[in-house]
Amino acid sequence: MNSLLISILTMGILGAFFSYALSIAQKKLKVEEDPRIDEVEEALPNANCGGCGYPGCRAFAEAVVAGKAEPNGCPVGGNETAAAVSKILGVEVVEKEREVAVLMCRGTNEAAKRKAKYRGVDTCYGAALVQQGDKFCTYGCLGLGDCVDACDFDAIHIKEEGIPIIDREKCTGCGQCVIACPRDLLELHPVSKTYFVYCKSHDDPKTSRKNCNNACIACSLCVRGVKEGEIVMDNFLAIVKDHSVVENEEAMKWAAKCPTKAIGDLKNYDEYKDQF
Repeated sequence: MNSLLISILTMGILGAFFSYALSIAQKKLKVEEDPRIDEVEEALPNANCGGCGYPGCRAFAEAVVAGKAEPNGCPVGGNETAAAVSKILGVEVVEKEREVAVLMCRGTNEAAKRKAKYRGVDTCYGAALVQQGDKFCTYGCLGLGDCVDACDFDAIHIKEEGIPIIDREKCTGCGQCVIACPRDLLELHPVSKTYFVYCKSHDDPKTSRKNCNNACIACSLCVRGVKEGEIVMDNFLAIVKDHSVVENEEAMKWAAKCPTKAIGDLKNYDEYKDQF
């Protein structure tokens, strides 16, 4: 009986001792967290999309308060959120132009030639692993919707054309669709930039023309009339380097002659849809 009482008493004393030790350690080792982190997190849209480059809004809030990220780094919240975060931190508001995703391909069901009907894993990534997909063009959109699945904002849809259509009003510029595309066909651009060559094929002109009716065939018509560096040719592909080229009337006359309509001005969502 005495042994039992001694054991119980010993365990009680040890328990009290360790509880006291842990209490002291908790106070001594406690890391004080900046209260502004909670305020910044509350000001964020809490989409947790990763568009800021951090795994979630909380991580971004911590980085902003620590000076490792800019207050305007949240693409979903835009300038309104940037202003709120800047006010919390007591810094000057730096506005940033909204970015949207742009698909650099017009390889629709009608335009792009297919070598076979694809039967396999119903993802672009899976199709790309199987003989580079079912289209002859190895640069074109596979149209299986990995970008649609990656978008948390209902801004991308695969319509009857067979390639993604992006709603520029809903797009937040989070960049998840850019990451999801196995062929790097989606790019983020400031919403004011609307003039692009919607193709990424570096095939020779004969091959490009055979593979897709809407491909850039390196005819260089769009380069004529432009100032040096506005539109350049790079390995059989025209690339718009200076989007202010739309103000060059002579350049626009030549670009309008593009035989495949691979180059064009994307002013708004309705015009975008009507281009197919």
